[in-house]
Amino acid sequence: MVVPVAFFAVFFVHPVAAIVARGLEIDGTWQFGRIGDVLAQPDVRHVLWFTTWQALASTALTLLIALPGAYVFARFDFPGKQLLRAVVTVPFVLPTVVVGTAFLALVGRGGLLDELWGVRLDTTVWAILLAHVFFNYAVVVRTVGGLWAQLDPRQEEAARMLGASPMRAWRQVTLPALAPAVAAAALMVFLFTFTSFGVVQILGGPTFSTLEVEIYRQTSQVFDLSTAAVLTLIQFAAVCAILAVHAWTVRRRETALRLVDAAGTARRPRGTGQWALLAGVLATVAVLLVLPLAVLVERSLGAPGFGYYRALTREDGGAFLVPPIEAVGNSLQYAVAATAIAVVIGALAATALTRRDAGRFVRGFDALLMLPLGVSAVTVGFGFLIALDEPPLDLRSSWVLVPLAQALVGVPFVVRTMLPVLRAVDVRLREAAAVLGASPWRVWREVDLPMVRRALLVAAGFAFAVSLGEFGATVFIARPDNPTLPVAVARLLGRPGDMNYGQAMALSTILMVVCAVALVVLERLRTDRSGEF
Repeated sequence: MVVPVAFFAVFFVHPVAAIVARGLEIDGTWQFGRIGDVLAQPDVRHVLWFTTWQALASTALTLLIALPGAYVFARFDFPGKQLLRAVVTVPFVLPTVVVGTAFLALVGRGGLLDELWGVRLDTTVWAILLAHVFFNYAVVVRTVGGLWAQLDPRQEEAARMLGASPMRAWRQVTLPALAPAVAAAALMVFLFTFTSFGVVQILGGPTFSTLEVEIYRQTSQVFDLSTAAVLTLIQFAAVCAILAVHAWTVRRRETALRLVDAAGTARRPRGTGQWALLAGVLATVAVLLVLPLAVLVERSLGAPGFGYYRALTREDGGAFLVPPIEAVGNSLQYAVAATAIAVVIGALAATALTRRDAGRFVRGFDALLMLPLGVSAVTVGFGFLIALDEPPLDLRSSWVLVPLAQALVGVPFVVRTMLPVLRAVDVRLREAAAVLGASPWRVWREVDLPMVRRALLVAAGFAFAVSLGEFGATVFIARPDNPTLPVAVARLLGRPGDMNYGQAMALSTILMVVCAVALVVLERLRTDRSGEF
């Protein structure tokens, strides 16, 4: 636990505490009254209201659209199911900047809807809501569908034999069993949309702003660290509450149900209704998930002779000190370094959390590991610049800042992927090896590692994909001569001109392809037949 605790203390707790202290401490005195002053501002109250409202609306809309898909993947067996599962999961591993760019190409000025019918949605909240559904569709399908596939269908069939209608059998038998998974998925979607940054930054414009976007604006544009610190504390409190409720629902899910082998519950659709449902889900996937990505690729090819892609190789002397294409190599190098850090820290933490004699402190650290997913990445990034500027940790000019920030987001994925597998290792195998004289390190290397090797590779894949698309913290600490792909896309979108727009589409397409390749590798390294993450 020493290394993970030290890592989070230095690179998470310290930077966040530093920026909060910088905003609320004046002449050595904490100005807690500033919290009330900030909350009294009408603009801040509007941001809080919109952040909560759009998160609730996005969660409800995602459940409404994705639950039929969860049922189809759980209960139906049809040609191309595994390929469709991968297609559905692609949006989840895409960086939010790419998601925002894809929907900008679909519903923005000069987008597909604008060209066909003269309709623009980029200045409305609907663009944000639909982009959030696009991003979180896989969360519901994987979380709810994974449990649904393991529920014994004979329970619902028994209710039907006793005279219950199909709707009543589903409402009184299946729905209560699914409730923990639905609640867990809803809470995760709410968490992701409550802290949304890249999507709202691109699609919301000056009209709509979430807490994360407002923290970025107050920090980098207005330079009001006091207001940014208060907003960070508010978001931190909300995230802690969400994670606490999520942990409770996950415990219910793990202990309250008897499950069966998922392989035996899927069958081919029967009757007109089931085939119509399958067709409806396929149409939803095509329109909501595939179409935005297809339009993104089409817009990137808008210039003759791959003009937008060729333009990426030239220096422009403006927002970039190097050709934008160099962002590809930078992102890959940063992501590899971040993955190595995340795997080491996450593997150590997961191993410590599986020990039977783990104390209350270790179990509490399990909850702390999830906080980087919800705490403002903007705060972490700016906190790096404030807190890591003095010896012995003067890292402001070092390239390692970027992979360190990215690793903070990757560690939770590593821990969540490895924990179930490590907990499944029979402790008697370790004890037998120890009795035979093996050292703890040799026990781990020869007993645990062969069993968790595949999970470790999957964890590394998730950490790589997440690191590749990290934007909130990287936008502060990536140097102008070493931009990452998400930062380069955001800079290009912030500049006028069709050439800049086309280059943003081209870079987004490259980033999408790299993430999709990482996902294909993940699907081939699945640790179980259901393919759940």
